[in-house]
Amino acid sequence: MPDKALAGTKVLEYAQFVSGPYCAKIMADFGADVTKIEPPEGDIARQRGPFPGDSPHPERSGLFLYVNINKLGITLALDSPQGKEIFRKLVRDTDILIEDTPPGTMESLGLDYSALKEINPTLIMTSITPFGQTGPYRDYKAYYLNLCQGSGLGYATPYSPLDPQVLDRPPLKEGGLISEYDCGTTAAIATMSALYARMFTGEGQHVDVSKQEALLNLQRPEMAACLTDGERLSRATTEHVDALSGLYPCKDGYVYAMFSEDHHWHALMDLMGNPEWAKDEKFSTVERRRELQLEDTHPWLMPWLAEHTREEILHGLQSRRTPLGPLYRIAEVPHSEHMKVREFFVELSHPEAGALSYPSAIAKFSESPVALERPAPLLGEHNEAVYGQRLGYSSDELSALREAGII
Repeated sequence: MPDKALAGTKVLEYAQFVSGPYCAKIMADFGADVTKIEPPEGDIARQRGPFPGDSPHPERSGLFLYVNINKLGITLALDSPQGKEIFRKLVRDTDILIEDTPPGTMESLGLDYSALKEINPTLIMTSITPFGQTGPYRDYKAYYLNLCQGSGLGYATPYSPLDPQVLDRPPLKEGGLISEYDCGTTAAIATMSALYARMFTGEGQHVDVSKQEALLNLQRPEMAACLTDGERLSRATTEHVDALSGLYPCKDGYVYAMFSEDHHWHALMDLMGNPEWAKDEKFSTVERRRELQLEDTHPWLMPWLAEHTREEILHGLQSRRTPLGPLYRIAEVPHSEHMKVREFFVELSHPEAGALSYPSAIAKFSESPVALERPAPLLGEHNEAVYGQRLGYSSDELSALREAGII
C-alpha cells in the first residue's frame, strides 16, 4: 500500500479546544504521527458537548472526539522543571510543534521558538493566537465570538435578497464554531507550507497565525469592496436586491439559485414548461430582466417552487447546465446518497463513547490513502507508550511522575 501523504512526519500538539487541535487533525488524517499533549486535567474541549444521550462526560464530548481523531494522547504539566525537560525531549525528535498559548507564555517557560530551535534547528513551530505575536492587541484575550466580530464576519451575516431590511439587524455570530475550524485550516496550510519550504532550505521556522487575520483573509472580496467603493456585499440593502438571484423557498426547504444569465433564465423557463407569463416583454432580454423588481418575478416563481422539491429543482436545472444549490438541514447530510457513495462518514468505536459516525478527511488522494484509524485518545491513554517506549522512562519513573502530578 502507498504511504500516506505525511507519513513519517512527527507532530507535537500542545493546544486545546478547536483551532490548534483541528490544525493537527488535518495533518493526522493525512498520515502524520501526531501526539497530543493535554494538561493532567484534560483539554477544555472535553467539557463541551454534544454528548451522547446528553450525558456530560469528559471522555464522550462529541467536539473532542471529532477534532482529536487519529492522534496519540499524553498528559504533561509544564509548570515544573521536570515537565519542561520532558517537553524538550519530545521536541528534540519532532518535525512540527503546534501550540495555542497566549503570546509570551512559551517564552516565560523557556520553551519559545528561539529556545527550542537550539535543540532542534529543523523544528517548525506554529503558534495560533487571537491577534498574533505582535501588535497592540497581542496580549488581549478573545473567544471565537470576539474574533467573529473582530474580523467583520458577524457584520457580513446574514444575507438574504428576500429580506431587504437585513441591514437593520445587529451583527450575528456565525453558526457553530465555523470560525474556529477556519482558523485551524488556515494554520494547517501555513504549517505544511513551512514543511515544504524546509525540504529546500533544511531549516525550520516559526509560523505566527493570527485568528483575526485568518478570518479577514477569507473575506477579502467583501473587505475590498467596502474599502474602495463603500459597498457592503453581504448585508443586502434594497438597492442590492436581485430579483433573479438568491435564496428561494420550495416544497421541502430552500434552494439557492442564480437566474440572471440568459441561458440560466431559459433553462428555468424550459423546466417550468415555458409558461405564458414569461413571454412578457419585460422578461425578453438580459438587460430588461436586470431591471426587474421582486414583485415582477416572485408572484410567478414562488407558486411553482412551492410545488417542487429541492432534488427535483436541482436535477432539473443541473441537467440544463444551470447552477443551483439545495440547502440541506444538518440531520439530512449524513443520510445523503451522495455522501454514502463518497463514504464520507465513517464509523469508529471509542471505548467510552461507543460506535459513532464521524466525518472523514477533508480530501481524498489518488495515490496516498487517507483513513480514520484511531479514535480520539482517552486522557493520558498513551503515556506509557510515548514516555516509556519512545523516551525510555521506566515504570517506576512514570509512577513517580503521576504522583507528582506531572503526567
